[in-house]
Amino acid sequence: MAQFGSGDFIYEPVEGWGQLPPGWDFKEVGGVGVDSSDNVYVFNRGEHPMIVFDRQGNFLRSWGEGVFKRAHGVYVAPDDTLWLTDDGDHTVRHCTPDGKILLTMGTPGEPSPYMSGEPFHRCTHTAMAPNGDIYVSDGYGNARVHRYTPDGKLIRSWGGPGTDPGEFNIVHNITCDADGWVYVADRENHRVQVFDGNGRYETQWNNLHRPCGLFMPSGKCPVCYIGELGSSLAVNRNVPNLGPRLSIVDNTGKRLARIGGIGPGLGIDQFLAPHGICVDRHGDIYVGEVAWTNWPQTYPDTPRPVPLRCLRKFRKVG
Repeated sequence: MAQFGSGDFIYEPVEGWGQLPPGWDFKEVGGVGVDSSDNVYVFNRGEHPMIVFDRQGNFLRSWGEGVFKRAHGVYVAPDDTLWLTDDGDHTVRHCTPDGKILLTMGTPGEPSPYMSGEPFHRCTHTAMAPNGDIYVSDGYGNARVHRYTPDGKLIRSWGGPGTDPGEFNIVHNITCDADGWVYVADRENHRVQVFDGNGRYETQWNNLHRPCGLFMPSGKCPVCYIGELGSSLAVNRNVPNLGPRLSIVDNTGKRLARIGGIGPGLGIDQFLAPHGICVDRHGDIYVGEVAWTNWPQTYPDTPRPVPLRCLRKFRKVG
């Protein structure tokens, strides 16, 4: 069996993981999350927006039909409820594991004015602080991070468009650690910015290429799993070593291991567009890819394969 990674982070791919019912298709996967029982929640852009599997990849249930317009981000809270970010609907929904909606943040179908800084305009992801406050990255039509109370009251916002510290060029993902630091994937600025809980800039991680997905396990000084996109520009689309790839870094941003990155593709050590990431209690990595959207950018003269691979599992072996 092929193995990838380095040091303490060695993985083998689990091909064909996640068996769908006959006739079903993810289309592409915006986000993926795992609960305390290692059930995996696949937030996708097919006809069944949330599809749930057990750790072995057996189908358990689906929900969200007719509710979600464009699946983007999943955060599974410590109580196993889910915070789901829908950039097509400009909303964040807090849901039970079986799909009951507990809270909706934002007005469905009504974005705030473009780059107004007001929530939300194509929000992208959510994270939870140790005290239960919710952070929302916002997103494609804003350049902001918003902080909310657990019951959905806005506390404060920060950020704006640009390249200086504290500014963003597509704020695409967000996560928190056990000490309350906030990590933001500033995708088109090729960096992850680090803030305190009130939005004060602390530092940034560089040497990344379009960081897209973020995941930090719970606990002190966790590592961070980062999905990086390759280039969508024709001028450097085929340049090697720019991604797409999965990087694992420590809590200072130092790289510990990497999977993929030589170039895009469908090989077992290649990605097209790693967009959502989660890791279970065993250290296994699940990667959701927005391959349907990415394919014509990467291969403009080649028809999409059908079905197009958009969900990966890597089993930790070292």
